Order: sequence, then C-alpha cells, then structure tokens
Amino acid sequence: MTTTATPESWLAEAARLRALFARDAVANDQTGGQPLAQLRLLKDSGLLTIGVPVAYGGGGAGWSTILRVTRELAKADGSIGHLYGYHANFLHNLLTQASEDQRRDWLTRTVAGNWLWGNSVNSFSHSLFGRRDGDGWILNGRRPFSSGTHVADAITIAWEDEATDARHFAAVTPDRAGLTILHDWDGFGQRQTGSGTVTYDNVRIHDSEVFANPDVVGTPFATLGPLHQQSVLLNVFIGQAIGALEEAKDYTRTKSRPWVYSGHDRHSDDPWVKRVYGELHIRLRGAELLADSALEALNGAWAKGPALTATERGEAAITVAAANVHAGEVALDVTQRIFEVMGARSATRANGFDRFWRNVRTHTLHNPAEYKTRNVGHWVLTGEFPEPGTFQ
Repeated sequence: MTTTATPESWLAEAARLRALFARDAVANDQTGGQPLAQLRLLKDSGLLTIGVPVAYGGGGAGWSTILRVTRELAKADGSIGHLYGYHANFLHNLLTQASEDQRRDWLTRTVAGNWLWGNSVNSFSHSLFGRRDGDGWILNGRRPFSSGTHVADAITIAWEDEATDARHFAAVTPDRAGLTILHDWDGFGQRQTGSGTVTYDNVRIHDSEVFANPDVVGTPFATLGPLHQQSVLLNVFIGQAIGALEEAKDYTRTKSRPWVYSGHDRHSDDPWVKRVYGELHIRLRGAELLADSALEALNGAWAKGPALTATERGEAAITVAAANVHAGEVALDVTQRIFEVMGARSATRANGFDRFWRNVRTHTLHNPAEYKTRNVGHWVLTGEFPEPGTFQ
C-alpha cells in the first residue's frame, strides 16, 4: 500500500497497477464476472481512499488527480477504470448530497474498511419505487445498470416516491435484507463492471439514511454530480484509446508482416503505416489535452463550493461536454483503425485487441454524443448554457 500522499505518488501507484493489470487483461475480459484479483490489488494500493477528504481520514486528492488515476487504470483494463471512476463518483455524491453527519459516518467507515462503492441509481429505468412507512421507506422493484454492485462494500441507491414520483437517494451495504444482486451483466464490453440488475423486495430504508444536505439544495454546486460522471466516462475513453494505440504500436513493430506490394522489408517502414499511426497519435493527443482542460474546469468549479454560480457551472459543463464527445469519437476511431495497420493476424481472440473497441463502444452507448454536441452548438449560437440534468 502506498504510504506517501501526493498526486505524483498516487499516479505512480496507478501506473504500477496498470502494468500488473495488463498481464491478464485479455483473459479477464474473456472471463468476465467479478474482478476479485484486480480488486485486491486496488485495495492494497491505497488508491480507493485518496478521494476522501482529509477531515474524514482520506487522502484529500483533487478530482483531477482521481480522474487521471481512472485514465491510467483504463489504459490496461477498461472495467477497472470504470469501477474506480464510478467509485469516486459516488464519493462525490456523498460530499454534495449527504448531510454532515451522514458524510462523517459513511466516509470514515469507507476509510476504515477500505471500501469500494457501487451504485443502483439508473436514471431512466423508473422501475424502483418507495412508500412511506413510519420513520422510513419500503422499496420494491429493480434497477438495471448497477455498476460495481457485484464487488461493492457500499452502494448508493435511488428510488421514486410511488405517490409523488419524487426521487430520493440513500446509501446501504449489500447485505441489506431484501436486496439481491443478480450478477446478470452480459455486455460484450466492460465485461467485469457488474453493470447488471439489483432487485428490491420490501427493502427498508431509514430516514437517517436518506441523503439530505440543506446547505447546497437548489445551488449550482449541487448539480456538479453529472459533470463528474461525464468526466469519468471521458477519461475511461481516453485511457482505453491510449492503451490500444500502445499495444498496437508494439505489435506492428515486432509482429506485423509487410504487405506484399509495399516494397518494404519491415511493416513499420511502410509510409502508409506511418501516416495512420501519425493521424491516430495526433487525434488522440488533442483529445488528451481537451480532457485535461475538462479536468481543470471540474476542479475549478468544485473549488467554488456552494458559492459556485450558474454561469461558472455552465462554463464547466460546456468544457466537459466537448471533451466527452471528442474523447468518445477519437477512442472509437483509434480502437478500430489499429487493425488496419496491425494486419490480419492481429484479429484473433488470443490477442484480445478487440476488447478496447468493445469497451469503448459499450460505454459510449450509455452516453449519446449527439445530445452533448447539440448542447455545445446551442451555446455557441446563443450563449445559453445547458440546463443542469442527469447527463449534463
């Protein structure tokens, strides 16, 4: 476990883990299920608690550092980058939505237990409802796309009031009576994220567990959660694209055969191959720089706290949206075009290079670029920022 507490040391630890995860990334992708071995290494690294504020016993890392760790892990394993980033996202939700007593309770336990957080809050399923019962709620229904629940120590949940349809949030541990994690995720990408279904059969939630932070209700600061989530996604895209390009480059230099009509003895000497790698590098480097700009925008907005204005929030939202769209487009391009310059022998299950495209394609489908691009275009033409919402 890392004993130092600086952004440089955390990123170095993430790079060490990346090298370890890369060794079995192809096999783990093909196996799917629970990434128990990777999770043990992640817990031993100390990286799960760096995002917890120092006041609660954590490392106090800024969001830009946490998301750069997410990007680094995703270079080797998209599922682990996804799980780590979403874990940080739910810590973010605690810090903005929960009361001080709730934050202290959950976050000190997170540090003491070295917990990983998962979620059961899917925004659009509208399939989990609660009714008032004494000093709490009784929940019945289900939630799909519950990433991380299959290995989580704690879970953020959300439900609709069956009487008013108002949405409420709380946190529970996976052993809550009536809560069942089905382990039914069968996506062709992100295969170890456990993004399947959680069912609720008369699950009781006490009022003390329902998030309530009156200090930020109705403020732009309270709406930063979606920007953090979108930042997680874009850094997983970038990480997967970097990992794909680096693995492809090594394959091209050491294993690819020159095309019969190229006139070269080495595939890497072919001008066509050089041009393609040049194009992919240039596009990816641009996406990285825009992603870094989005990290700083999120950091700046977060630093304002409850004093954050709607304009400041809107400016950060535009930067994050632009970075997210560009990262997804570039990652899809990189992860499929690498096969053109690796050659036919690269397209085997044993090589597993297809996992990068499958992971990016799966994740981008949860986050349609079209609507973010329209939001950016609307702002360009009118100066009006997007209304804060689930994905913006």
